[in-house]
Order: sequence, then structure tokens, then C-alpha cells
Amino acid sequence: MKILFIGGTGNISTDCAALLHQRKHEISVLTRGNAPVPAEYRAIKADRKHLEAVRDLKFDVVINFLGYDLPDIETDYESFAGKIRQYIFISTAMVYAKPHRHIPITENAPLGNPYSNYAKNKLACERWLLEKREWPVTIVRPSHTYSKRWIPNMVSSAGYWFAARLEQGKPVFVANDGENPWTLTATTDFAVGLAGLIGNEKATGETFHITSDEALSWNQIYREIAAALGVPAPVIEKIPVDFICKNFPDLTGGIKGDKAEPGVFDNSKIKKFVPDFVCRKPFAVAIRESVAWLRAHPEDQQPNAKADALVDQVIAAWRQHD
Repeated sequence: MKILFIGGTGNISTDCAALLHQRKHEISVLTRGNAPVPAEYRAIKADRKHLEAVRDLKFDVVINFLGYDLPDIETDYESFAGKIRQYIFISTAMVYAKPHRHIPITENAPLGNPYSNYAKNKLACERWLLEKREWPVTIVRPSHTYSKRWIPNMVSSAGYWFAARLEQGKPVFVANDGENPWTLTATTDFAVGLAGLIGNEKATGETFHITSDEALSWNQIYREIAAALGVPAPVIEKIPVDFICKNFPDLTGGIKGDKAEPGVFDNSKIKKFVPDFVCRKPFAVAIRESVAWLRAHPEDQQPNAKADALVDQVIAAWRQHD
């Protein structure tokens, strides 16, 4: 099939495109030219908000990783409605109502996250798309998905900065007691689930989350990262979520609206539609691969001084308060 990726070089999409290419699909990537596109793909340089460059091209499937608000989706509809076999919108598991009513979370769980504008906008996109009953839409909701370029944490997972912090022996923090179960999914595993939905007519009008079945506490996650780095277990400050959000409101969406909640998912639906979907990488294995890859590629480590300073500020405020 001819597949257009709107966003094909990011955290999740890179491994998805690679797997679909391995399966002999023809991959095109809409790019602004800021990130290199593999030579075996077709690179289409354009602004995703102005799709004149692709309107006359033929695709079977369009996968949108960069739809963040309604104008993005409306642009896609104007460009591709009536021209493609399937449109896959990459949403987020953050759209589920918080706090969660039942665990594990199914696709039928209540929707509506009052703490995250990102989640509100994604949900608005979902609802708008599903109203277009004549359009073959599939909704996919990743949760906390990470690649070899990411070291998961509660603030910002991209890059190596959190690993560097642990290497330097700096303290870190978790929300509340850090014991809420949390699911982390390797992008190579996620890609198998997504690939199985490509061209699947039964997936039209359906919504899926695609996650690992393994859930670890944040305390366990941070200890596993330290072990992968070969450094002592970190000093973990346990800070009430309401204190974090009151003093650092920019963290409310990502923490109170997501990572401070139990994140455990029932993946029965995706397994029914895609029988070969199995998450094969436990976090303890995958995080060692991420650390090894990032250490071998310092040019991709992406320092994040702002996130590092924010962790210092949160901990300092809590210690002063305490």
C-alpha cells in the first residue's frame, strides 16, 4: 500500500514507518525538512497546515501523528476525503477521564480529562472525525511510548537529560508516593499493533489503545533506569501531586492529568484485531537498549536544561515547604 505519514521521524512514528517499510509498503513522509528522512522513503517537503503539495498524489492510507487541534484535522479532511482507503489519527490515552473510574482501562472507559488542554484538543479531534461516518477513520491512543532516543520520566522523556541527572547523583521526584502503576511501551512493540490496523476494514470507526501489559511503579521505573546506567539507586523525593500543581501549574496536565494516575490498560481489543500484537520488550530490557544507543550517539542525546532546572526547582520548593 501507499502510506503517507504526517510526521514520520518522531518518537513513535520512526519505528512505525520502518516496520511498514519492512513489510513492503511504499512510505511517504510529509516533512518540513528539519529532520532527515530515510532515503528509502519518499520525502515530501511541506507545511502540514498547507497540504497543496500532496492533494494530487495518490495514497491508500494516511497516518496523522501531528494532529493537535481541529484545524489540523479539517485540513486533512479537505485534502483526503474520498481519496483514501483509511485515515488513522494518532490520539492519546490522556483523553480518558481523570481520575480513572476502573482499572484496567478499556476503550469504553469514560472520556474527558479536565487537567490537560492537550488531551481536550485530541478528544475534540476524535469526536469530529468519528462524526464523519462516510470517512474510513481509525483512532489510535498511545500512552507513554518511548524509543531509543527517550529516557522516560515524569517531566519530559525526550533525550538523555534525565539519565545524565542520575549519572550526576542528583535527586529526582515522583508524585505522591510514586507507587501508582504505570505502563511504558517500546515504540518497536507499538509499531506491530499499528501495522496490523493498516488496511483493516473492520477497524473503520473503531478506537484502540496500544500499550504494553507490563505496569511498574514510578519508583521501580527510576530504579530500573539507574540500573541500566550502572549508577546507584536515585534519591527520590515523594511530593504530593497537589503541591506540584499548585506551585508549578505547567506540570498539571502531564502529572495530575496523566502520570500520577494508575496507567494500566486492557489490550484485549487490539489483540483481537491484530493477533500478532505482543509486547516483547520488558522495560528492564528496553531501557538498557536506549541507554546503550544514546551513549553511542551523543549527537542525539538532546540536553534539556529547562527540564533539568525544573526538577531542581520542584524539589527545592518541596524541601523548603517541608
